[in-house]
Amino acid sequence: MLNSWKKISSEVRLQNPWWSYALDTFETAGLKREYHYVHHTGSAMTVPVLPDGRLVLIRQYRYLMDRPSVEFPCGGVEEGETFAQAAARELAEETGLVAADLINIGQFCPCNGMIDEWCRLFLARGLRQTESSPESTEEIEILTRRLDEVEAMIRQGEIWDGQTLSAWALVRDAMKHEG
Repeated sequence: MLNSWKKISSEVRLQNPWWSYALDTFETAGLKREYHYVHHTGSAMTVPVLPDGRLVLIRQYRYLMDRPSVEFPCGGVEEGETFAQAAARELAEETGLVAADLINIGQFCPCNGMIDEWCRLFLARGLRQTESSPESTEEIEILTRRLDEVEAMIRQGEIWDGQTLSAWALVRDAMKHEG
C-alpha cells in the first residue's frame, strides 16, 4: 500500500485571475519536504457533436508553445459556477454554440504532477448557433471534422494539446457505446 503524505502547511505565493501558485510543506517517510504546484478551480471541456456526427473543434494560438493548437472548447470554472455551467459558457463564448443537451462523460487531471486541476468532459448535442464572444486574448477559428479526420489529425501531430488528447480517449469510448 502506498503511503500518503501529511500536509503541514500551505501557502499561496502568486495569484492571478485564472490560477494560483502554491507551496505546501509536507512530511513523508519521516522527512519534511516542499511541493510547488498550480492550484486551479477546475475546467470544463465540451465536445460539440453536430447532427451529421461531425465534431466542432477550435484552433487558437497558444503562447507558451508559440503555435496554433486544435482543441475542443474548454475553459476554467469560475467562482460560483458548476462544471456544466462552465462548459455551456465556454462553448458559447468560443464557438457561438448553445447545447440543448450537455452529457457529462468523465473527468481527468490534465497534469497531476504540477497542477491540482480536474477537467470535466461533456458531449454537447442539440446545438444551435448564436454569437460567439471570445475573451480579448482569444482569436479562434472554428473547425468541423468527422471522427476519422480527428484521428488523422492526431496521428499527424496536428492535434497535440494534452487535454484534447485525454478527452479524445473518453469521447471515442462514449460515442462507441452510444451507437
